[in-house]
Amino acid sequence: MESIIVHPSKSQEKAVIAFLEALKVPFEKQEEHLPLHVLEGIKKGQEDFKAGRTVTLDEFKKRRALGKNI
Repeated sequence: MESIIVHPSKSQEKAVIAFLEALKVPFEKQEEHLPLHVLEGIKKGQEDFKAGRTVTLDEFKKRRALGKNI
């Protein structure tokens, strides 16, 4: 048996599932989830952005070159 991985959009998902069911092809549906620490990091970054805690790319490069913690 071989596996085929597809990434349909929400609108395509129903059609793909209907197609597989009509052909009696066994399939598994898996949701992709990010690890909790990644989701927390994204949330913190969005909060920082909304609060105006940002740096330009040039400022980031300068700090990085000087070894300063950002």
